[in-house]
Amino acid sequence: MAAAANTVWGRTEQQDFRSRVRGTLLGVAVGDALGAPLDGFTLAEIRAAHGHEGLVGLGAGHGGRGAITHLTQLTLFSVDGLIRAQVRRDTGAWHPPTDVHRAYLRWAATQRDWGPDERRKDDGWLAREEWLYARRSPPRSCLLGLGDDIMGTLDAPKNPGEPGPEAAARSAPFGLLVGWEPQLVLQLAVECAAQTHGHPAAYLAAGAYAVVVHALARGETLDGAVQRALALLAPRPGQLPVADALQRALGAVRQGMPTPERIEELAGDGGAEGVLAVAVYCALVGEDVRHGLRLAVNHGGPSSAAGALTGGLLGALHGETALPPAWLAELEGRPTMLVLADDFAMEMTQGAALHGPSASSPGWLARYPRA
Repeated sequence: MAAAANTVWGRTEQQDFRSRVRGTLLGVAVGDALGAPLDGFTLAEIRAAHGHEGLVGLGAGHGGRGAITHLTQLTLFSVDGLIRAQVRRDTGAWHPPTDVHRAYLRWAATQRDWGPDERRKDDGWLAREEWLYARRSPPRSCLLGLGDDIMGTLDAPKNPGEPGPEAAARSAPFGLLVGWEPQLVLQLAVECAAQTHGHPAAYLAAGAYAVVVHALARGETLDGAVQRALALLAPRPGQLPVADALQRALGAVRQGMPTPERIEELAGDGGAEGVLAVAVYCALVGEDVRHGLRLAVNHGGPSSAAGALTGGLLGALHGETALPPAWLAELEGRPTMLVLADDFAMEMTQGAALHGPSASSPGWLARYPRA
């Protein structure tokens, strides 16, 4: 797998890119945290507990306000794996799906262990963040898919019957590889999704989502980004459910004011393609980021996944400053996310100054070991 030629980065371009990276990661997390308290509830139950408008701010989930779930945890480890892939490229070992898989195995260890193991010198800094060792409702598909060292591939995917949205909801970071061609972003996201979600609708939804984020991070419109994803999906076997879902999301924009009932109709049975359609729709019709995220979570579908997907789109589209500051102030793990986002942006824009075949920053290699 080869990446596109290196992009030339001016200061303004670097600042814009960093804002979009921060916006994407924080957007995923805040959408996840907003929706987490609503997972498993019907629309009637949500309204009974929170009124007709539903939940309008961060609620208490997993023991506190602003708590994230496994969706954000895995998104952060996706970023870690992508940085490690770039660092390992100096050695000639260039296979990003393998590096992302190793990062996912480090996440899987957080779900088994009490806390960081200082004896694992190759873990890097992210796996030593104690707050990430909280078990936040990881689905069986992720635990089984990452339960051994064997990496799922498109030829032999893990959980081939699993259509859920979890792989798509961790795939925003692939879209932040703005120096890559979109078809390579699609392929990488698909291959990494197959490590836990082997149903074509699940891994193709992950690929389509990454392509949309990629286009947004490059400054395109959301409608144009979806059209690009549809064009790249077209030749892929099994793409029809995902393409149809995206088309339904675009068509629903013209059907009047958004309602929870319309969003539930888009979500369908809560599969990856339906939740992706919800995210696209809510990002398109939301009056602002706050409104779009509220729409995304107040329904009877998978609220945290829909919130995470929507937040990633809105963050990539508008950057970090568009996100609701009162929600960010209570977001679990925000300092870690900001550091990771800035490290990713620095690696993608100034990686040559951090490491190379002949000389490298010892501090950087301690954070992101080549092993």
